[in-house]
Amino acid sequence: MRILLTNDDGIRARGMEVLERIARQFSDDVTIVAPADEQSGKSRSLTLSQPVRLRKLGEQRFAVSGTPTDAVMMALANLMKDNPPDLILSGVNRGANLGEDVSYSGTVAGAMEGAFAGIRSIALSQCYAEQGMGERVPFDAAEAWGAKVVAPLLDQPFEPHMLVNINFPPIAPDAVKGVRVVSQGMRDYGRLKIDKRTDPRGFNYYWMAIGRVPHTPAHATDLEAIDAGYISVTPLHLDLTHRKSLAMLSEIYR
Repeated sequence: MRILLTNDDGIRARGMEVLERIARQFSDDVTIVAPADEQSGKSRSLTLSQPVRLRKLGEQRFAVSGTPTDAVMMALANLMKDNPPDLILSGVNRGANLGEDVSYSGTVAGAMEGAFAGIRSIALSQCYAEQGMGERVPFDAAEAWGAKVVAPLLDQPFEPHMLVNINFPPIAPDAVKGVRVVSQGMRDYGRLKIDKRTDPRGFNYYWMAIGRVPHTPAHATDLEAIDAGYISVTPLHLDLTHRKSLAMLSEIYR
């Protein structure tokens, strides 16, 4: 099996090291094509107004001066065009990709690009409990459970343009209660806060800060699963059509 790895935290991120160890439990044919620098929150953005540069860092290891989508495109259309991957793994992200996070996530976007190309694609993210942990985020749950959760997905058929989003709870591996297959949740965002500061040269700069209140319209979502100490597994797809509104809109445009 040929496996492609990518992420949005950058090719040198700790989560990529974890992901490579997970992948090598299934195959020795592993290629890494990932952003040279952190690209969190870039979603499926493309680099169109400037060139994308590719740098070889080692055997089957490449850094791309762009987004996760750029990286997967570079792999599929250039580096691996004659021998495409059988599986794409994106992550392991430093931080959760739950609920509406998936629409912002570069980690999920990497898997989305693979799904769009018809390749079995899985996004993996490690939740953490405290803000501001930085490099102290523990990946123990993802390390211990990653291969166990991915393995059952390798022989199952994926619908066209479908991907799987996996999140590991911020607890010790032996405290994980198991795996739950759940739907994507939704949280209410509080008021957007702009933290204005001034640099040593007197110029203003800003940090975005968003307050979030957990809320889901139904139980059995990824948010509840993680809070309860389970690994969440959620199937996602690229069709964003709100099908319940098709009939209503068709009526008003008759």
